[in-house]
Amino acid sequence: MEILIKAGQLILSLSILIVLHEFGHYLPARWFKTRVEKFYLFFDYKFSLFKKKIGETTWGIGWIPLGGYVKISGMIDESMDKEQMKLPPQPWEFRSKPAWQRLIIMIGGVTVNMIVGIIIYILVLFAWGEDYLAPQDVHHGYSFHQTYKDLGFQDGDNILKLDGVVPRDVTEINKFILLRGAQDITFERDGVEQTITLPEDIDMKAFTDGAMQGIMPRSYAVIDTVIAVDEDGGNRPAFIAGILDGDSIVAANNEPIVYWNEFSDYMLNHKSQTVKLDVYREGELKTLTVATDSTGLIGVAQRPLTKRFNISHQEFTFSQSIPGGLALGMHTLSDYVSQLKFLFTKKGASSIGGFGAFGSLFSPTWDWEIFWSMTAFISIMLAFMNFLPIPALDGGHIMFLLYEMITGRKPNEKLMEYAQLAGIILLLGLLVYANGNDLIKAIFGK
Repeated sequence: MEILIKAGQLILSLSILIVLHEFGHYLPARWFKTRVEKFYLFFDYKFSLFKKKIGETTWGIGWIPLGGYVKISGMIDESMDKEQMKLPPQPWEFRSKPAWQRLIIMIGGVTVNMIVGIIIYILVLFAWGEDYLAPQDVHHGYSFHQTYKDLGFQDGDNILKLDGVVPRDVTEINKFILLRGAQDITFERDGVEQTITLPEDIDMKAFTDGAMQGIMPRSYAVIDTVIAVDEDGGNRPAFIAGILDGDSIVAANNEPIVYWNEFSDYMLNHKSQTVKLDVYREGELKTLTVATDSTGLIGVAQRPLTKRFNISHQEFTFSQSIPGGLALGMHTLSDYVSQLKFLFTKKGASSIGGFGAFGSLFSPTWDWEIFWSMTAFISIMLAFMNFLPIPALDGGHIMFLLYEMITGRKPNEKLMEYAQLAGIILLLGLLVYANGNDLIKAIFGK
């Protein structure tokens, strides 16, 4: 059921964004009296689920849920309609319009996606406000991945400032370091304030080491959820051992455990071993024996932030939500562009995900706040991706139009056809690769 709910949210989100994106092309095309032959949600190879012709345009829904399109007369696009291009140009065709009009038509989809993403963020802030974890509500310092310990940090250090600025939401500390370039980390240890300057390559180092969430606020080792069954239908070690939701872990093999990071680190260092856990349950001390799996996991989940910390909440008036939503949209775009640097690594290439990865962003229960937040994120992501100068994407058409406007001459139509075909092949290849990664992860768990 969770899969169906996530899939439903993903399909609805993409459908909304695809339709709005294509309207971003359709409306300026009609303003400039350019004929639009088709407006489709999803692709309609061979047949359509629905279609109806209204005026000059056929409106429809295809059966291949990989996007959508508007077919504009006299334009070399994914339809690869070469026969039309062999005929003399007509005044209602795209190719007959001035370059500046064609540029506006092509840039319309990207513009709409960016604006839609920001508008959704504005409305989300206005409707639900914003939750954040303030620095003063972290009472036990932070835990650090070994990558940061090698630089001089210790578990329990209390982070005060990033590049001289007190963070408003400490859950974004890793984001500020890895995506926004923060380097000077000021912290308190034993009442003494210190500063460590991170190396310039800390982002790549943390990514390679699996430390993207390498700095986290510490909390007690209390189990929120015991996962009874794994993906293959077998019982997980914690369930077999009799561990229950709410158990507080106080020792592992007689070594004292206080914080969750101490518990998780201990188990990771005892992969495929039997561990004796001392837990408090309703005020009574119990000793349980559990066998870790090959990854050091036993099938338990930590309490969510809302149960571990006092979460602050800010309400927004509509006038406050406008600059707030704009800032959130700009940060989303900047962070997304910044994290693309990780894709150009061996580990990054294997982490590229398709529809499964997108679907996992949504809540397993229908949550409108999460739905609209994820829709805003995807809208801004699609705006950037479509702007890339790749033939078959809007950015490819924009690139050729800018060339025409600068040089004063149109690119060769045969070159445009070959470039469009190459772009389609590239995008299909990426689509197969990304969804292949999802499939591999689903089957092998990695």
